[in-house]
Amino acid sequence: MAERVGGLRERGHCPSRSQLLSSPPFAVRLSSSRATDGSSSSLLPPPPPPSRWITELRTRVGRCISFGCDNQQISRAAAVARAIALEWRDLLAGSEGFLTGGRRGLDRQKIAWGEMDSFGHVNNVNYYRYAESARVNWITNFAVHVDPAHRSEWSELMSPKATGLIMRSLKADFKFPMVYPDNISVYHKLRTKPERDAAPSAFMLDCVVLSHQHRRIAARLEEDIVIYDYKAAKKASMPPFMLDLFAETYRLQVEETARARGRIWDLIAAVERLEKETWDREDAVEDMGSSKGAHKV
Repeated sequence: MAERVGGLRERGHCPSRSQLLSSPPFAVRLSSSRATDGSSSSLLPPPPPPSRWITELRTRVGRCISFGCDNQQISRAAAVARAIALEWRDLLAGSEGFLTGGRRGLDRQKIAWGEMDSFGHVNNVNYYRYAESARVNWITNFAVHVDPAHRSEWSELMSPKATGLIMRSLKADFKFPMVYPDNISVYHKLRTKPERDAAPSAFMLDCVVLSHQHRRIAARLEEDIVIYDYKAAKKASMPPFMLDLFAETYRLQVEETARARGRIWDLIAAVERLEKETWDREDAVEDMGSSKGAHKV
């Protein structure tokens, strides 16, 4: 049996696209590596995990258990299964830089039966409403919990009083139709880090809608938001209090990307070890239930 690749951790090494595609599923693991400019403050996060890592890991853990595990292996398999069950939202969203938590978006929002249309799935317009509610919570989190010193200014962004926010464009990419019953979690992230030297008059937010039933991203939204001075009736530069908090938020997004991806690749490596110890051994045998005992695989 050909030996599988695993645990590639050479600092500064990055596999080529052909290596990634030719390797077995989940075979490549990279630790954070320094940027090409040698900067000690700029670290490259691990590569993105495979898109269906949740489903694949659950299936692979099940195969190891059905093949046969000792008590210690069962304990490790259960730990992986428990981590997927409890952490999947944080890891799935975090691996793309989304900061999770109820104050930062929508957590475990129930889909209403009436949100479905005559085609038997959640009507597309509801996704825009989910994103809107999550975006308001995202802004409110800054006002109430992160930067209370500028609470009034953050709150005014959601009103046409002084400096406010106007949606310039809103696009959605639907991945699959959700149906009742289901719960959703919705999160936002800054697409780019705002630069203080050239305070922007607009910024981009990415949004994901997660289906709890399927443990997948059901929709992605792209929001182009303009900073508007209602008193002067024209676009305005991003206020300093926003610049500071957005810069810090972007830094946290980068850190969360590295943390979540590292955790996912650790789970993948744990499953690979289980496979090597069970059905993927050279001497692996499985009891097929025959009267003559075990058959080699």
